[in-house]
Amino acid sequence: MGTPHNEAVKGDFAKTVLMPGDPLRAKFIAETFLEDARLVNNVRGVQGYTGTYRGTPVSVMASGMGMPSIGIYSHELFHFYDVDNIIRVGSAGAISPRLKLRDVVMGQGSCTDSRYAHQFGLSGQFAPIADFELLETAVEAARRLGAAPVVGNLLSSDVFYNKAGDTLKWGDMGVLAIEMESAALYLNAAEAGKRALAICTISDSLVTGEALPPADRQTSFTQMMEIALETAVEMARRS
Repeated sequence: MGTPHNEAVKGDFAKTVLMPGDPLRAKFIAETFLEDARLVNNVRGVQGYTGTYRGTPVSVMASGMGMPSIGIYSHELFHFYDVDNIIRVGSAGAISPRLKLRDVVMGQGSCTDSRYAHQFGLSGQFAPIADFELLETAVEAARRLGAAPVVGNLLSSDVFYNKAGDTLKWGDMGVLAIEMESAALYLNAAEAGKRALAICTISDSLVTGEALPPADRQTSFTQMMEIALETAVEMARRS
């Protein structure tokens, strides 16, 4: 089968795919948590693996950076590979004083400055939100693991270096953190009739100026990863 971006064949991906941005983070998750993990995609170095976690088939594949990139990969997974659930596991920058480094945030909604939704021909503004069952399952899994996730809105931005300098104004509206992928993921899931959720770890704070080094972002966000994997197991059990 395959696509211009994915050399896997139908059946290579599990029903739930964890999707970090960084290919090296995908590799880390596969090698650290999955049994019998095998590489099913390496087109453009965007690594995808499938293995098992506690006996449940689970896949992990990188999304790359930004909404155009995750828009391509999530669309193909939903439409061409029969994937039902995509859980983004990534980093985010705090724009709320409530959050500190390494906090786990789950995006119940995704505000955005992107025109990604324009392609769907809607006459108004669509509100990209997570699938509630997936979100509820992830919150329950986090609490079983002793974590205290913060649930709320994310800001999914098209720009990393924002020349307007107004990002913290979103925090004034109660938005928790900024990242660059969740809105496109949620929109693609809605269009496909599938489920999506973004689980992010706070890697830096626009409020305090604190930040974790890149190496920590790649390999140390294990609590977020374990929550996503436990969620995948529970979703498989329910199906």
